[in-house]
Amino acid sequence: MANKVITKVLVVGDKTKEMMIDYFNEFKREKTPQYAIFQADDGDTVVTLYQSGKAVFQGKDADLAADFWIETEKINSGKAIVSSSDEKKEKKELVRKIPLNVSSVGSDEVGTGDFFGPIVVTATYVSKENIDFLLELGVKDSKKMSDEQIKKIVPKIIEKIPYNTYILTNKQYNDMYDKDMNMNKMKAILHNKVLSNFANKKIYQYDYIVVDQFESAKSYYFHLRDVPFKVYDITFLTKAEDQCLSVACASLISRYVFLKEMKKIEESINMVIPKGASDVVNNVAMDIISKYGKTKLYEIAKMNFKNVEKIIK
Repeated sequence: MANKVITKVLVVGDKTKEMMIDYFNEFKREKTPQYAIFQADDGDTVVTLYQSGKAVFQGKDADLAADFWIETEKINSGKAIVSSSDEKKEKKELVRKIPLNVSSVGSDEVGTGDFFGPIVVTATYVSKENIDFLLELGVKDSKKMSDEQIKKIVPKIIEKIPYNTYILTNKQYNDMYDKDMNMNKMKAILHNKVLSNFANKKIYQYDYIVVDQFESAKSYYFHLRDVPFKVYDITFLTKAEDQCLSVACASLISRYVFLKEMKKIEESINMVIPKGASDVVNNVAMDIISKYGKTKLYEIAKMNFKNVEKIIK
């Protein structure tokens, strides 16, 4: 029997379109269909992005390949218009789950969608013995908690839960970013870096290593091809923070550290800095340039964002 072919169609805005062009640069096919910007391979899925903003994912893993871009478009525009079909009757998407009562290592990151501020990646180790403690604290994904709640809960978490955090400053980000080092490659390297401290099962006895999925496993490990030590046996889950306490803890700690780093930046320029990448951000960036020059912006913002074009204009 032939493998089931699924087609998933997503309409993306300009910001997501630019992110896709950047991400799939390494995987593009030589020939491009009419009216398409590119056609590329993502594992067993063929991805075609059209000039109209229509992104078509076709293959047996099309659901998985499209998931990240659906979530990205939701973040960028607040919604995602999606349609899908397969060779047979459309079925509900199956979501892989892991048991709650297990010891796990998990990682998550924040700051990738913010023009200002660093990228913060954290991995945590949650043993079975600490599950009740975290549930009583009300641990959940950082996106579902206010910044004030995070500031109260995280100090209690880091007193008891082993964690490893890496802060990639904006200057480091800007120095590194080019055609061979895009956002997803940076994230893969940083996740691998923070997870490596927990990969020794003799010290940390875990059942799962879980990463909040931002790309396919194949792409993730392709980005790590030049890294000497790689953490394998990873379970990649979409919305992993809802299923895995170690990922939820990593999300909260990353957000907590991000907020502290943003506070340092604000104090250094004596200005309040907005989060995200809206027009409000552009206005603040122009104020920073007028007061401190472009060099300062390079130190505290992500210069590959489309905001920079608007700011310069």
